[in-house]
Amino acid sequence: MSQKSGKPAAPVPAVVYDAELAPITAMTSSRLMVLANLLKRGAILRYKRLAGLSSVEFGLVASLGRRPPMSVVRLAEAVGMDKGQISRSLAELVSRKLVAKAANPRDFRETLVYLTKAGLAAHDVIVAGAQERNRLLLEQLSRKELETLLGQIDRLTATAAQMLAAEKDLG
Repeated sequence: MSQKSGKPAAPVPAVVYDAELAPITAMTSSRLMVLANLLKRGAILRYKRLAGLSSVEFGLVASLGRRPPMSVVRLAEAVGMDKGQISRSLAELVSRKLVAKAANPRDFRETLVYLTKAGLAAHDVIVAGAQERNRLLLEQLSRKELETLLGQIDRLTATAAQMLAAEKDLG
């Protein structure tokens, strides 16, 4: 019924239920996590095959990219892990000569890391692979559908960030 009749409109359902799905798996957030996990698993297999990199390693190589050297602390922040979690992967990348380390000339207590020539080549493989995967994923959408989807993802991301901040405040 319309608002003009004095009766409130029916609320938009928070979840569109599919009789074959459990209620939690029908939720939008669960569906997005399934999509993200499928994309991540495919990326892990691709970058292992193309560049011989584990998921943590390709994340580090991708984050270092074609940027100036960065501190290990800054790199850990960029990939959302602590310094200890990435140290073993960095050591492996250094031993494979994909990453090099140097003392920060402005603060010798700080270590900077950067991609070597071989690391840059691995980075380029990752970027090319990501572009191909992105093309394959989105080629079924029209330009308008893609613009709408990206706008909705941005809105959902902003809301999710607010929800996370609220949870942190409560904890």
